[in-house]
Amino acid sequence: MKTPPGSVSRYTTAARINHWITAACLILLALSGMALFHPSLFFLTGLFGGGAYTRAIHPWFGSVLLVSFGILFIRFVRFNLWNSDDNRWMGKIGRVLANDEENVPEVGRYNAGQKLVFWGMTLLILALFGSGIVIWDVYFAKYTLIGQKRIAAVVHSLAAVGIIGIWIVHVYAALWIKGTISAMMRGSVSAGWSWRHHRKWLRETAGRR
Repeated sequence: MKTPPGSVSRYTTAARINHWITAACLILLALSGMALFHPSLFFLTGLFGGGAYTRAIHPWFGSVLLVSFGILFIRFVRFNLWNSDDNRWMGKIGRVLANDEENVPEVGRYNAGQKLVFWGMTLLILALFGSGIVIWDVYFAKYTLIGQKRIAAVVHSLAAVGIIGIWIVHVYAALWIKGTISAMMRGSVSAGWSWRHHRKWLRETAGRR
């Protein structure tokens, strides 16, 4: 798909598909996980065919998420490495929240807030999968002890709460910055959007061209 005139290519088709598979897995995991977490939310198992099916399919959603996010991590990790610009950007976070980006250091492909979301997701997905393996009794019951399962269940629950919180922040920020969601849908952004929100990245992109 060609980039429209006056636009800048930001995401390839493969990257967008990768992103939306990851997003779908997170939503399915959140719904099925909450259904299993508390009796008041058990009605959510109806989305997956009942309690037994929900319990069976939940860890497989997690396995697909691990693979999908792993590919996403490889794609974008080099753009999410922390640098001195991010420290300066965080120092101006008040300006960012006030939507006054003219007085904020120029941003590369991702700003410090996006990088924190990226690394938060990375750590919590690893914690979720690691703890999930311990309590996945169908395949791993004989390799773990009761005490280990109890600790893993607590870690799993806390990590789930954390990642749902990060997901909410991620979605809110995408809605707040107009053009962000359409970028992940179409793959391109306007030059004006790039100049306002990711000026350093736009300069680098223009330099490569």
